[in-house]
Amino acid sequence: MTPATAAAPARGAVREKPKTFAYSSDDIKRMLPHRWPMLMIDRAYDVVPGVSGRGVKSVSVNEPFFAGHYPDHSIMPGVMIVEAMAQLVAVVYVAELLEAPPAQDGPADPSASVGYLGSISSMKFSRLVVPGDQLTLEAKLGQRLGGLRSVSVRASVGTELAAAGSLIVTTERKG
Repeated sequence: MTPATAAAPARGAVREKPKTFAYSSDDIKRMLPHRWPMLMIDRAYDVVPGVSGRGVKSVSVNEPFFAGHYPDHSIMPGVMIVEAMAQLVAVVYVAELLEAPPAQDGPADPSASVGYLGSISSMKFSRLVVPGDQLTLEAKLGQRLGGLRSVSVRASVGTELAAAGSLIVTTERKG
């Protein structure tokens, strides 16, 4: 048997599930350059580095944007929902750098590798997000387009979809 055929899975063989990671709020603070009040993700889980992940944003009445965004009928601004989804994307991206095999040197400051949100397309908002809600975020990284990456994102409250669409993010930061 040649090395090439030894590596090929047999027909009907079960593929191994990719290893997933979970990150606490403290881990996320080390991964992202964002800080309060702009840190919009509380934890991440089911993260397949460089591929996909899920996250949580617990929406509190104490969020600073509620003071001015419909003060008598508090709703989370759509741009903040998009920002939470974009931050999950950054966690998935940085996880790829952090969880690389030990032979590769990881970045001294992983948050320095977080790029920018470049484009929002086909974003649809289908449910109001209010204090007390817990947003479940999902991100699936798509193809690379040079220094850009396409991403599919979703945010739900329970079983109800709150927002879904596509983002383009930069894969590096330019000063």
